[in-house]
Amino acid sequence: MSKKIILLLIIGLSIISCKDMKKSVKDGLADTTKKDSITDIKLHVFDGGKIQVNNLELFSEDTTYHGQTKTFADAFYVIQHPKGNLIWDAGLPENLVGLPEPFTDPSGAFTVSRKDSVVNQLKTIGLTVDDFKYIALSHSHFDHVGHANHFKNATWLVQENEYDFFTSDSAQIKHADIYAMIKDLNKVQKLNGDYDVFGDSTVVIKNMPGHTIGHQVLYLNIGLEKPLLLTGDLYHFEENRIHRRTPMFNHDIPLTKKSMDTFEAFAKANNATVIIQHSPKDFDKLKQLLKN
Repeated sequence: MSKKIILLLIIGLSIISCKDMKKSVKDGLADTTKKDSITDIKLHVFDGGKIQVNNLELFSEDTTYHGQTKTFADAFYVIQHPKGNLIWDAGLPENLVGLPEPFTDPSGAFTVSRKDSVVNQLKTIGLTVDDFKYIALSHSHFDHVGHANHFKNATWLVQENEYDFFTSDSAQIKHADIYAMIKDLNKVQKLNGDYDVFGDSTVVIKNMPGHTIGHQVLYLNIGLEKPLLLTGDLYHFEENRIHRRTPMFNHDIPLTKKSMDTFEAFAKANNATVIIQHSPKDFDKLKQLLKN
């Protein structure tokens, strides 16, 4: 076989390989064939506070949970990637740190507390807020934006409709408390759908609207036994996932149900471990998984 023919074969195989890789990224599916290429990616899970839900009925369209209460975890996550660091979600407001007692909102629906700041927790892994290339929030509710402004030098990866909704003139008045916790995020990359953060299918933001107008979840294929899917607030606890229940305060309940269908199909296709972010059980499970 001549050198010219061999060269043409190599070029042809390279083109096919590139096409396959692009299709994988487009579909949101990670290439798991080269596990050794993703061993340098690290995931850390941190405590962004605790939420005592005093009126669980808010988390169903009907009276299913009337008179019930539940404790939520409020995690945030750090992904260290060779191409940069990403922080996913931002916990409860940091003005809760140091309060002598948990704070109950005026409606009485929620009692919240937070033990430690993001700065202190990042120190435990040798990072500062300036070491981050990206910040991404599953959505812009008070329990997910708490320390967001610390990352003003990072690029905020946000769905365009979510950004427009929560930074509009009316939102700055109607949701002033939320706007105050994201207003310093001036480096913005607006998304319109799924986004492969580092271009290698290891960290993929998946657009799953409904809870808010631009709600998103996070897919991680980082060398663990199975990929992970972080739910954001698509589900708040296990029963709502099993029975497809949604909070009555969701932006769009039918759209949330559609996102649930998309999410479950994607999880099954990728054999992913689902982590419900507000589940204390899943918080502990992920901590243990990362130790092994």
